[in-house]
Amino acid sequence: MKAAHLQAAGPQPGRRGLDPRRKRSWTRALPVLPAVVLLLAFMAGPIIYSVYLAFTNRALRGAGAADPEFIGLGNFGQAFGSAQFWHSVLLTLAFTIVSAVIGQNILGMLLALLMRSASRITTTLTSAIIIGAWILPEVVAGYLWYTFLGEKGSLNGVLGFFGLPAQDLLISFPILAVAFANIWRGTAFSMLVYRAALTQVPPEIGESAQLDGAGAVRRFFSITLPMIRRSVLTNLMLITLQTLSVFGLIYVMTAGGPAGASQTLPLFMYEQAFSFGQLGYGAAVALLLLVIGAIASLVYLRLLPKEDKS
Repeated sequence: MKAAHLQAAGPQPGRRGLDPRRKRSWTRALPVLPAVVLLLAFMAGPIIYSVYLAFTNRALRGAGAADPEFIGLGNFGQAFGSAQFWHSVLLTLAFTIVSAVIGQNILGMLLALLMRSASRITTTLTSAIIIGAWILPEVVAGYLWYTFLGEKGSLNGVLGFFGLPAQDLLISFPILAVAFANIWRGTAFSMLVYRAALTQVPPEIGESAQLDGAGAVRRFFSITLPMIRRSVLTNLMLITLQTLSVFGLIYVMTAGGPAGASQTLPLFMYEQAFSFGQLGYGAAVALLLLVIGAIASLVYLRLLPKEDKS
């Protein structure tokens, strides 16, 4: 009777050995252990090291290379006191607003709305072309637009054929040129997000509003847009974060020039860290860029309806 009572009571605290259920849980976790180790080694490791670098004078040459020292907030103070840094911040915000918040977002919405009433062949061809631009690597897309907009590019060939003066947009309007190239490359993502969101809008609601005399614009702003608000804010957050980190496209097209006229924060960070060899300063700029992205994400999350935050 005593043995049966102990068996029914389950494992006793004083007994040696692991609980079989706990042992099974550890066994099930073993297959994902290599993935966890790789994530810690190749993601968490570099992030922690970058944070450490931001508080040192680590450099590729000079005193910072031979004997790096902890300098606290010195790199951040240098950034905040640099006119070039603030110029890059303004260019980054302008590039993000023009190419993501305005360009990709609005154009993606327009394409998604037009495809609702387009034929299947038109929708398939348009989607294939737009998605084809999206899957191109940044470097390839940048080179394509460099050969199109450059002084001896295809655009000037077309303008010359019609007797119009040649243009060099990469020199005269570099930040707008790279923003337009980024719109061309990234609009497909917004289009796909909004096409999926629009399928969740019941057509009966729009038809009822149309019978009541509401026009297409009124139906969009009063019915469609409020119903897909969550998708709009999610899309804005994602494309904003992606655009803040664009490097290859701008580097290939303008390399941040002329005279820093298109030097966004990723290019400024690259110049300080690898061209000038100031690894600590470059890491500090990277952290500040991360802070800007975090602030943008918090703003979008605050705009979400309360029921979507729970």
